[in-house]
Order: sequence, then C-alpha cells, then structure tokens
Amino acid sequence: MEVQGRIKMIGETQTFGANGFRKREIVITTDEQYPQHIMVEFVQDKTDLLNSYQVGQQVKISINLRGREWVNPQGETKYFNSIQGWRIEALQAEAAGDNIPPVPPADAFEPAGDLKEDDHDDLPF
Repeated sequence: MEVQGRIKMIGETQTFGANGFRKREIVITTDEQYPQHIMVEFVQDKTDLLNSYQVGQQVKISINLRGREWVNPQGETKYFNSIQGWRIEALQAEAAGDNIPPVPPADAFEPAGDLKEDDHDDLPF
C-alpha cells in the first residue's frame, strides 16, 4: 500500500529497551477534499531513510498495516494498529504549465525584412 502527501513533521529517532529497538515517526498531510494527518512509523534500519527529507516536501510512502493484540493485567484484551513505512520517495510538484513546450529564444527567428505594404494585406475584407 502507499500513501501520498506533504510532510508535516519528522520526529527524532527514539531508542527503546536493552536490545536497542529504534523507531522514528513522520506525519504527512494528504491532498484531498478532507486532508488527513497520517502518522507513519519507520523502525530499525529504516529510520535512516528519513534523513534526506524535510518538512513541506511532497512524498509517497510505501506502508504495511500492522495490528497486535495485548492482554492487560486485568485480563482485558486490547487491539492496536500501526502504519509502518518501509520506503519513501520524493514526488515532483507538477506545475500547471509543464505540458507547454519551451519557446525558442527570439534570435532563433529570422526577421522578415523585405515586406511591402501591398504584400501583407491579403485579407478578404
């Protein structure tokens, strides 16, 4: 699965436990009628993927949905979901005029120098 949007926040890498589990969070805001702020976790060696990105950049993140079950001390079962990223890539902002071909410079055209007044008046009215 993938999610696209503009980076709103990139957190610092956090380390947990004696075995050094690492986690880093990023929040992106989707570009739709009702924008959503989606928090995605990157874990272990994937935390380094966020080093070259900045707040405000448009990105596409490849994600996996994770779910887990937990039984609290009172015996109640709880369920938790997380969104885990495993790849991120920058998206190029598409400008409105990108489909217009480039205009050659003015010196690429040869000026018409020998026009006479009668030659260019060929309109029927």
